[in-house]
Amino acid sequence: QVQLVESGGGLVQPGGSLRLSCAASGSFVSINAMGWYRQAPGKQRELVATITSGGTTNYADSVTGRFTISSDNAKNTVSLQMNSLKPEDTAVYYCNGDVRRSWWNPVESTWGQGTQVTVSS
Repeated sequence: QVQLVESGGGLVQPGGSLRLSCAASGSFVSINAMGWYRQAPGKQRELVATITSGGTTNYADSVTGRFTISSDNAKNTVSLQMNSLKPEDTAVYYCNGDVRRSWWNPVESTWGQGTQVTVSS
């Protein structure tokens, strides 16, 4: 079984910074890509940022220039540095990984349990 465990959420004032981290553990042979998604109350889950195993990144327009995603393939971790946070960034942030558990299994989208980020004065 593969687990993604997030950490680093919390309460921050507008304009502040937070760093989220996610670590994959369990039995798998590869992770093709990892990313962060978020879901605010009453809204659908949306993409924040993704990064492939080759280092190609993709960001939502709303976070471009403020958030930076990075990964450590050797440690199977992904991080999200969030700067200049706004109240509209308040949401539960979920880590996602495209994980292959064995070479004869297909790639499966795997989710963490989520971590709350609240931006408020």
